[in-house]
Amino acid sequence: MNATKTTERRPEWLRVRVRETEGFKELKALARGLKLTTVCEEARCPNIYECWGNRTATFMLFGETCTRRCGFCAVATGLPGPLDPHEPEHVAQAVKTLDLAHVVITSVNRDDLKDGAAPHFAQTIRLVREANPFTRIEVLIPDFQGNEISLRTVMDARPDVLAHNTETVPRLYRHVRVGSKYRRSLELLKRASECRSAAYPVVTKTGLMVGLGETLEELAEVMDDLREHDVDVLTLGQYLQPTKAHLPVIRYYHPDEFAELRRIGLSKGFKHVESGPLVRSSYHAHEHVPKLEV
Repeated sequence: MNATKTTERRPEWLRVRVRETEGFKELKALARGLKLTTVCEEARCPNIYECWGNRTATFMLFGETCTRRCGFCAVATGLPGPLDPHEPEHVAQAVKTLDLAHVVITSVNRDDLKDGAAPHFAQTIRLVREANPFTRIEVLIPDFQGNEISLRTVMDARPDVLAHNTETVPRLYRHVRVGSKYRRSLELLKRASECRSAAYPVVTKTGLMVGLGETLEELAEVMDDLREHDVDVLTLGQYLQPTKAHLPVIRYYHPDEFAELRRIGLSKGFKHVESGPLVRSSYHAHEHVPKLEV
């Protein structure tokens, strides 16, 4: 990349207050007891204390090891172990115990498996639905290396929200999203939107990070691409470097800039835009959908 690492200290608006509430402790104990992985912990999400304190979490399937080495991600990379056959049941049990109205389920990439573990994902959706018929299910899926059958397998389980993060602008993909392809992500989102019908009003969603050296013009062009591929919901948040081994922050965006990005996104036709320094794709996810009419 041609950008230079920022020498700014982390701004005040990015500092998170640590509060281990009873809700936080309860959810942590539940995840440990059921041997569940949460992206909240694995990705070092800055909102973990707020979300867990409110008894909301994003469950991560397929274990703690990802087959890709993205420059921004704190999840461990390597050769994953076998899938846990009890994991779908345990996620369903956790959702029931927490009495969640909206649950987000994501996963690591499993490029070591031909189907990307899509059947495991679909089984989780079905068991969560069976145990929690009134819970809205949002899934944040990998690209399955463009495997259309894997995407169809997940869509046939009928999640309410199908999310797949674009993450950054095309120019930065080679450094930021190793093993991923910008056009492949767009096509996945388009194919998901094509499953929409009066009987199945699925919502499509994606997320972008800022602060990696992209320009405002590039972000606007990505927004145009996403709308051309019928994406409904967009989230925008500040990239924060997990460790010194990860990509550096090029610059910090001010909250006013996030407000402007939200305005631009809404003007382009997104039905909902969540934009702010600490926003992540699952942050306030339950608030993204009720406003939609798709």
